[in-house]
Amino acid sequence: MHSKIFDEVIDRRGTASAKWDTLPQTKEGEPAYIALSTADMDFAVPEVISSALQKVVDRRIYGYTTEEAEPRFRDSLRWWMKERFDLEVEAEEIVVGDGSIGMMNCIVEGFSNVGDGIILQRPVYGTFTKAFQNQLHRNIVSARLIREDAFTYSMDFEALEKACADPCNKIFVLCSPHNPVGRIWREDELLKMLEICRRHRVLIISDEIHCDLLRPGQKHTPLLALARPDDLVIQVGSISKSFNCAGIKCASAIIFNERLREQVKAVLPSTLISPFALEAQIAAYSDAGRDWLDALNAYIDENIKQVRALFAAEMPEVQVTDPEGTYLLWFDFNPTGLSDAEIHHLVHEVARVRLTDGLMHDPDGGEGFQRMTTSSPRSVVLEACERIIKAFKEAR
Repeated sequence: MHSKIFDEVIDRRGTASAKWDTLPQTKEGEPAYIALSTADMDFAVPEVISSALQKVVDRRIYGYTTEEAEPRFRDSLRWWMKERFDLEVEAEEIVVGDGSIGMMNCIVEGFSNVGDGIILQRPVYGTFTKAFQNQLHRNIVSARLIREDAFTYSMDFEALEKACADPCNKIFVLCSPHNPVGRIWREDELLKMLEICRRHRVLIISDEIHCDLLRPGQKHTPLLALARPDDLVIQVGSISKSFNCAGIKCASAIIFNERLREQVKAVLPSTLISPFALEAQIAAYSDAGRDWLDALNAYIDENIKQVRALFAAEMPEVQVTDPEGTYLLWFDFNPTGLSDAEIHHLVHEVARVRLTDGLMHDPDGGEGFQRMTTSSPRSVVLEACERIIKAFKEAR
C-alpha cells in the first residue's frame, strides 16, 4: 500500500471535531492554529472500514444491535490477536463495551471504594487522573517512571512494590505501550510487574489501546500472554487508535480469569453496541486492515524521524523521545531555561500549535514538557514544528 495516501490533508474544521473545532478563533491575517494535541489521527480510515460503514448507512435502519447475534465480531478480534500477537483468545473471554475509558471507569468504581488508591506510572495519559481522581474520587498513587540519561524511561519496581504493598491501593493501571513516553515494555519488565501485583493481589487493568502502533522492529507483548490463569488481569483494547475510529464507541476487555470475568460483567452496564461499531471492527480486523496499518506505521515512523531530525538540527537543547510505539512524542523544553508558562505561551499562542501540556500527564513533574501527536499528514506536522522553532528563536 502506498504511503502517499496519508499525505492528503483533510480539513476537519466544521465537523464538530474535539481536536480542531475547539481551537480559538483567529483574527484576520493570523495563521490558523494547528492541532497536534488530542490523540486521534487526521488520516482517512481504510477503505475497508468506510465501505463497511456505507453498507450500514444503506440499510436505513439503525436500531438496537447486539454483537451476540454476530459471531464475526468476536471472531475478528480473536483472529487479530492471534495474527498480530500470537495470543489465543476464546470468544467467551471477550467482554464488550462502548469505550475503553468508560469500561475502565466502571471497573475502577466496581472494584474499589471512594478514597482507595489507583496506582499509575507518571508521566502517563492525563485522562486517567481526570477519570479516576476527579470523577470517581479515588486517590492517585504514582509509582513514577525513572527517566534515563538518553531520555528513555523505565519502571521503578521499588516504587511499584511499595505502592502495591499498601492495602488501600486496590488497582494498578498499566499503559502498554506507554502514553506519552512511547515505551514498549519488555517481557522481563512485564513479568516482574506481574509478580509484584500477584504477590499483593492488586488488580491490573492493562490499557493496550496503542498496541498496534509500533515502530519498525518493535514487538508488543500482550500482558495476558505472560499472565497465569488466576492472575487478576483485565486487558483493554479497541480499534479507536489503530484505525482512527475513536468517534465510533467500541472497546473490548479480554479476561482469562473466569471468576474475574464474571465480576467485571456484573459491574459493567448492559450495553448494546452501535451497528457502526460492530461492522467497523469486523472490517478493521482483516487482511485489508492489516495492510493499511502496516503502511500507517511506516508513515508515522518517518514523521517521527523527521521531527526528531528537525529539532536536533535547529533546537538541539530540546530533548525529544524516540518512541518504540504509539504516534506520540514527549518533548522536554526545560533546557531552554524558560518557565512552564513561557513555554506554553510560545508553543500555543505564538506558534499557534496546540500540543498537550506536560502537567496534564504529570501534575507533579510535568513542567516544561509537551506531548505531540504525529498522526497527521507530514506537511502539517513539519509546519507545526517549524512554527515552534521559529517562535523560540525569535523569543531569544
